[in-house]
Amino acid sequence: MRELKNGIKIIGIDVGYGNIKCGCGNVFKTAVTEYDIEPIFEGNVLEFKGKYYRIGEGHKEFISDKSADKDFYILTLMGIVKEMKHAGIREGTVYLAAGLPLKWVQSQRDSFRDYLLQDRSIDLKDNNEDYHLELIGCSIFPQCYPAIVKRLKDFSGTNLLADIGNGTMNILYIQNKKPVENKSWTEKIGVNQLVISARNAVMDNYGVKMDEGIIEQYLRSGNVDIAEKYLKLLHTEAVNYTKEIFSVLRRYDYDPDLMKLYIVGGGGCIIKNFGEYDSEHIEIIEDICAAAQGFEHLAFLQFTRS
Repeated sequence: MRELKNGIKIIGIDVGYGNIKCGCGNVFKTAVTEYDIEPIFEGNVLEFKGKYYRIGEGHKEFISDKSADKDFYILTLMGIVKEMKHAGIREGTVYLAAGLPLKWVQSQRDSFRDYLLQDRSIDLKDNNEDYHLELIGCSIFPQCYPAIVKRLKDFSGTNLLADIGNGTMNILYIQNKKPVENKSWTEKIGVNQLVISARNAVMDNYGVKMDEGIIEQYLRSGNVDIAEKYLKLLHTEAVNYTKEIFSVLRRYDYDPDLMKLYIVGGGGCIIKNFGEYDSEHIEIIEDICAAAQGFEHLAFLQFTRS
């Protein structure tokens, strides 16, 4: 959260296909379950307009248009609440900063902004605690670049940025500290594709339906308490995925002898745990909240420069 002199709170929320990331460092799973009556169990329940929403349980299927249903709106509201709770406040005037995949920004920016601003005066409850916010505006930024914007001073020459999320990988060239718009791409090769591939491989080889949570834990840490035969299969799938990532990057002229590669997003841990790479020419930025913090920074600059 960044606060302006007039009291406006700039809140950055990275609305991802796998996780929602907040500028304060809070991360929760992209999943929503709606109830007409209050759920039996407490914890991560948002009450809004007479409905109850359990946040973070289950899995939301990939949809390219995030405004197609109300899930991402509810998840964004929960992100705002978590930012307010982190700051120790229950009400405030909020300017929202969010993002979309690089090549989808132009076509979806206006509709996504309208979607996020569908309510301006908002009352809700998080685990029975009351919150009120006045939502006064929203900026939508292209994903990828904001994750490194605050460290551009470290960049020189030609750099390639790969933002590996759950649904997509965004690719962007940065030349002399400036993003090159005509050298940016979005590929649907996110971590979820690896999870699906691994789950199918386990089913095809052993006739077992493995829970996605087990696969995700293994990909994050490189280990999980399951039988060795499953570990070997998951390892093979993860290694093949990292090879595919680098194959895609080479299609866009990636050459480690000519440029430095920066990897951001949740998929960075997979490259770190299972990929073969030269650490002198590749840097993995492990803070998955870097994009949300970058959104806040860019929105803050918009206000201070105006």
